[in-house]
Amino acid sequence: MSDSQDQPWTVLRLLDWTTQFFKRKGSGSPRLDAEVLLAHARECERIELYTAFAEEPDEEQRVAFREMVRRRGEGMPVAQLVGYREFYSSRFRVSDATLIPRPETEHLVVETLDCAKQFSLNRPLQVIDVGTGSGVIAISVAQSCENAVVTAVDISDAALKIAAWNAQKLEVADRIDFLQSDLLAAVEQPERFDVICSNPPYVSEAEYKELSPTVRDFEPRGALVSGPDGTEVIARLLEQTPDRLNIGGRLIIELSPMIADACQALALANPAFGDLRFIKDLDGHRRVLSLQRI
Repeated sequence: MSDSQDQPWTVLRLLDWTTQFFKRKGSGSPRLDAEVLLAHARECERIELYTAFAEEPDEEQRVAFREMVRRRGEGMPVAQLVGYREFYSSRFRVSDATLIPRPETEHLVVETLDCAKQFSLNRPLQVIDVGTGSGVIAISVAQSCENAVVTAVDISDAALKIAAWNAQKLEVADRIDFLQSDLLAAVEQPERFDVICSNPPYVSEAEYKELSPTVRDFEPRGALVSGPDGTEVIARLLEQTPDRLNIGGRLIIELSPMIADACQALALANPAFGDLRFIKDLDGHRRVLSLQRI
C-alpha cells in the first residue's frame, strides 16, 4: 500500500488492495477483515463504507489502517486489533485474555434458551456459564431470558474483568454474578442450577500444534487446550455437575466434532444423565452436547 499518487487511495481502492493482500496471507474472510479494519480506522460503522467508496480517507486514518493491516498480515486476529467482536447481535469487548467468540457458540446459546422455555417456575431460572471468557454466553442468555439469574465463572481474573465490563455495557450486570473459579469448585450459591452451560477447553495437545498461528499465537492457551485427549475438562464437568443440577435440569456443552464420540461415551457412562442429544452446526457437525439430569 504505497503512497503513489497515480490513483487516489479511495475507500474502495483501499478495500480492494487489502482484500487481495489478506487473501495472499491466507485469511478466511479477507474482504470482511478489510472492511472491519477500515471502518475502525475511520471511526464509522462498516455499512457506512458502502456509501463512501469514492471518498479518500485522511492521512491519519490511512496511517492507522496501514498499521492494522500490517499486524493482521502478521497473524493478529481482527477482533484483537479493533478490541471487539460481534456475537448474537451484540458487540463484545475482547482481549488477549479471552477467546474470540465464534459463530458456532451461538448454537449453545440457542439450545440454552430453548431449554429455558421448557421450565415452568415460580422463581427465577438459575443458569451458570462455566468458563465464561468474555461473557458472551452468560450475557446473551441474560439479554434474551428476562427470568434468568446467571452465574458466570472463569479461572482467569483478567477474563472476568472483560466479561464484567461487557455486562455493564450491555446493561445486564444486575442479573449476572461473576466469580473466579476452576469449573464449579468455588461456587457455593446457589446450591443447584436449572441449566449449566459451558464452552470449555476441548482442544487436544496434538491438535493445538496444528492450529492456525492466528489462534495459537494470539489466543489464551488455557482457554483452548484441555489435555492430551481434548476431553479432560468435559470429563470433569460431567463428574461435578450432577450434584449441582436440579432434577430435570440441563447440562449443555460445546465441543469439537472430533471428540463427539468420546464425549458421548463419557455421558452415557454417567447414570445421572439422560435424554442425550447433539446440536449440529451449519456444516452438519456435532457441535453441542445437551443432557438432562434424571
